[in-house]
Amino acid sequence: MTPPRSPWAWVPSISFSQAVPYVAVMLLSTVMYKNLGVANDDLAFYTSWLYLPWVIKPLWSPVVDLFGTKRRWTVLMQLVASMALAAVALTLHLPQFFALSLTVLWLMAFASATHDIASDGYYMLGLPSQHQQAAFVGVRSAFYKLAMIAGQGGLVYLAGALIAAGKDPVHAWSVVFGLTAALFLALCGYHQLVLPRPQGDRRTGTTGALWTDFIDTFRSFFRKPGIVPVIGFLLLYRLGEAQLLKMAAPFLLDPRAQGGLGLTTSEFGLVYGTIGVVALVVGGIAGGMAIARFGLKKAIWPMLFVMHVPDLVFVYLATAMPENITVIAACLAIEQFGYGFGFAAFMLYMIMVADGEHKTAHYAICTGFMALGMMLPGMISGKLQQWLGYQHFFIWACISTLPAFVMTALVEIQPGFGKRQDQ
Repeated sequence: MTPPRSPWAWVPSISFSQAVPYVAVMLLSTVMYKNLGVANDDLAFYTSWLYLPWVIKPLWSPVVDLFGTKRRWTVLMQLVASMALAAVALTLHLPQFFALSLTVLWLMAFASATHDIASDGYYMLGLPSQHQQAAFVGVRSAFYKLAMIAGQGGLVYLAGALIAAGKDPVHAWSVVFGLTAALFLALCGYHQLVLPRPQGDRRTGTTGALWTDFIDTFRSFFRKPGIVPVIGFLLLYRLGEAQLLKMAAPFLLDPRAQGGLGLTTSEFGLVYGTIGVVALVVGGIAGGMAIARFGLKKAIWPMLFVMHVPDLVFVYLATAMPENITVIAACLAIEQFGYGFGFAAFMLYMIMVADGEHKTAHYAICTGFMALGMMLPGMISGKLQQWLGYQHFFIWACISTLPAFVMTALVEIQPGFGKRQDQ
């Protein structure tokens, strides 16, 4: 009999795999299109549409249960994502590269969202005990964040280094996406070999019964007490941040004559993709500790301020236009720390809303609203920036944080939720 495979053989690598296509779709595409001369309005509008698969992800989650095992879906979606990454590298050399590469990124986004559905379910089957799941939750988070740093920092830095060495941006980004495709294909092959085959990982239910349960699950979510302010909170908590994040890369990369800071692609990968992500992770850890100490109800207002007030650093950067890379990095670290700190409250609020029967499906619905709250503001951010200019756009983004304060005042939070219970 084959001995059980250690979770260390597959939990870190799957967590890493979950982040790579998301980073490629949501961040690498923005920097790449900026390097290739795509205008801010087109860049923001079309890349924001790439959020849609995560918005509607709960709608096709039953398909994963109906057809095949979660293990099979996980490996298959990694194969699709690796092929899509390679296709992006190829389409960049074609005359209609923008439309073609967006189409491929759209496919990759659907594969990534489906991979999330399958792999999250697989974790629960591969780690059947709550003790194991709790023991590896930190490992999952760490390797997901490591992939973000490798993508936003390492891959962007590599593209910038190739451009600085005299390579055409098309060639540089083709190399980056080609290498990422090779890495992901290797991960796919590795997982096909090492992933355990849990006994519970099989098709569940019939089509009719599954869709009936699916409809009942959705109905029960929208019948939750106070669901209107709940949805408003999910949509508006990051209204300002959604616009700011979409324009952060163009602002940092645009030449100073156009109101940007004129960073090279490598500098961007260092200060935003590496230092910024590290600050984001530290902020998230600090936010989790604050909630554990005081509970979500007491902590959410301070966390709300810590998340949104640092957005003012972009107003400062667009006004003072500092040239010192250390000053720029410090400002971005402050803003990203605040974002990570406040986002921890948002994540725990979704857990609170989803708690109860169907909590896994209800949490997926919450994340769909969360993605919609990023998608819609992001779509108009490019037009707004071109109309207002960077300085006034960032002022507008700060004003756009006010609805988050209004919705926080309207929602009900359970006393003591999230607070550590000392034994």
